[in-house]
Amino acid sequence: MTTTPTPRRTVLAAAASVTAALVAGCGDDNGAAPPATATSPGPELAGTADIPAGGGRIFKDRKVVVTQPQEGEFKAFSAVCTHQACVVATVEDGTINCACHGSRFRIADGSVARGPATRPLPAEQITVTGDSIRLT
Repeated sequence: MTTTPTPRRTVLAAAASVTAALVAGCGDDNGAAPPATATSPGPELAGTADIPAGGGRIFKDRKVVVTQPQEGEFKAFSAVCTHQACVVATVEDGTINCACHGSRFRIADGSVARGPATRPLPAEQITVTGDSIRLT
């Protein structure tokens, strides 16, 4: 008895059908799938008044740092140092500072101001609506 291998296209089509059935089963009580909300903002991180101009605030539980380089301009970056993955400790004098090995990152763009880190802090997406800052 010889077996013929199943074409890759058939396997992929079957996987797509199973995935579609699973997603459809995750709908509300009426069987409808929930609306897509990929760009919906998450819970509030802080109010705009909580982020000092020329400084920032670290949210260790979310591993995010939010800065306000200039009045009314808000930025967000990963709070995980790109040197050896310590969570940054402070924001002062225009830099985000890691206490583990002394790396410093600029609050305006997350770029390295002083090593040993060689890579910038990755940007995080936030939305500012009124006086609310939310991670998206």
